[in-house]
Amino acid sequence: MTALYTVTLAVLSAAGLLTLLRLVRGPDALNRIVALDVLLTMIIAGTAVGMALRGDTTSLPVLVVLALLAFTGSVTAAHLIEKREGLR
Repeated sequence: MTALYTVTLAVLSAAGLLTLLRLVRGPDALNRIVALDVLLTMIIAGTAVGMALRGDTTSLPVLVVLALLAFTGSVTAAHLIEKREGLR
């Protein structure tokens, strides 16, 4: 079972590095916003895997706050992009 957690965390780490690359190299603001949202989602997933590995749920409030932050950020970014497109 520990090997499964190790593989999962390794895949999440590799995806996180690729997402950071997109965050840095993104050609426009929308790509960077989406990359930041994906990175936050992977942080939530990594924290959940760590909680499952340790067998405790003390980090659950952190997951809830991060999920609310990701949702609010995505909705706000979509609203701003839509408003900017309406100005053109």
